[in-house]
Amino acid sequence: MSGDSTIFIAPQGIDDGWANTDNQDLIFTDDILAEVEADLCIDTSRIFANGFSYGAGMAYAIACDRAEVFRAVAVYSGAQISGCSRGTTPIAFLGVHGVRDTVIPLTTGWTLRDRFVDVNGCTRQDPREPEMGSLTHICTSYDCPDRHPVRWCAFDGDHWAAPYDAGDGNSPDTWVPAQAWAFFTQF
Repeated sequence: MSGDSTIFIAPQGIDDGWANTDNQDLIFTDDILAEVEADLCIDTSRIFANGFSYGAGMAYAIACDRAEVFRAVAVYSGAQISGCSRGTTPIAFLGVHGVRDTVIPLTTGWTLRDRFVDVNGCTRQDPREPEMGSLTHICTSYDCPDRHPVRWCAFDGDHWAAPYDAGDGNSPDTWVPAQAWAFFTQF
């Protein structure tokens, strides 16, 4: 998808997680960005973060505390587990969560989404979500100011990093990368 247009960085969190104790993971993220900016010519207006589960918690912490640095975040099955000390600056937000998530309840995903629906000045709504057993997904775009969209994708599934739809006769491929790529590349 990206060709030569994108630099991907996939760090391992401190102590194999993203607890962000005393903001150490945010400082680690700042250090990575400083090194990348010093070594490469990057467009600093197009820096994005995304993560699944614990990594999603860190992406959410970035949304809360580094919205002036990151253009957008994508949070896949996340919770507020890495902190959120500020969270009052608009940032583009994509949330993806399973309606049958047994690790992080769907209501937790709603809470993360709704924070940035409010912060971004979007119109609140109750988005449709897929029925249990359908193995489908439904994505909803919120009515937001142009620079800070919020998109929510709920899928019929558990705590899955790569949810897929069934019933189309094709092999099950996840739809999440295409959603995230479209969300990020709109900027």
